[in-house]
Amino acid sequence: MKLITDSAGDLTPADIQEYGVDVIPLFITFPDGEVSTNDITPDAFYDRLRSIVPQVPTTSQPSVASFTDRYKAALATGEDVLSIHISSGLSGTYSTSALAARQTDPTRITTIDTLTLSNGQRFQVLAAAMAIRKGWSVAQIKTKLDAIRAETEVIYTLETLDYLARGGRIGRVQGLLGGLLQIKPVIHVEHSDGKYDTIARVRTVSQGLSTIVSHVKGLYGDQPVWASVMHGQWQEKADTLTEMLKETLNITRAETLRISPALGVHTGPGIVGCCVVPAKHFDDLV
Repeated sequence: MKLITDSAGDLTPADIQEYGVDVIPLFITFPDGEVSTNDITPDAFYDRLRSIVPQVPTTSQPSVASFTDRYKAALATGEDVLSIHISSGLSGTYSTSALAARQTDPTRITTIDTLTLSNGQRFQVLAAAMAIRKGWSVAQIKTKLDAIRAETEVIYTLETLDYLARGGRIGRVQGLLGGLLQIKPVIHVEHSDGKYDTIARVRTVSQGLSTIVSHVKGLYGDQPVWASVMHGQWQEKADTLTEMLKETLNITRAETLRISPALGVHTGPGIVGCCVVPAKHFDDLV
């Protein structure tokens, strides 16, 4: 079975190589042209982002044709397709993949809406890749991903809401706009619809990090978890959050990763957060 995802899932080069995942890029349009998120590093992206302020680049999802081309190529080798994508509450990518599947061969292509993004999406892709290796059926994989989705928390804080506001992705966070420069929101991805929602409003980033740690501790207690810290271009804060989580949670797998430029467009470089999932969901996969 061929596994396909998109570049909002923050897979590492090692992930892609180990499991042979096909990553379809999202695109960023700057004033001087479009760039694939597969072809620009986070640091190069943020340098370019700062150079065009106050202009804001836009993002675009893959085309139907880009999906149908990948699907047809996989089917031609005799493989069925499992296509796992960024939340439909935040992007039209999943809907486009589903349309392409219907136009190609819906009996051999399964599309999945992760209802999350970044490392939340990545954990589902990794679980699917491990399950495919073990010979699991599509039905078994979907059940596993449902369980992971229900207990995965993606949560972050921002240095400023300016990028979300200028990019039009403020969503249910819009109530904070009155204090745009002062408020440091703590935002998570709502499980029910895969959209951003605010769980706290604080005055400093340090308070935001403490809120994140307290929140995930309340969710997971002392059970073993996998935890990924994600940031845009804020290594210092990422290191701080990593240490706080290690002191508070029972982490059996920890890593610090950069978020995709496709997501950084809407957050700016000053984003730091984490994705946490119970380790039990991977016990029968590793």
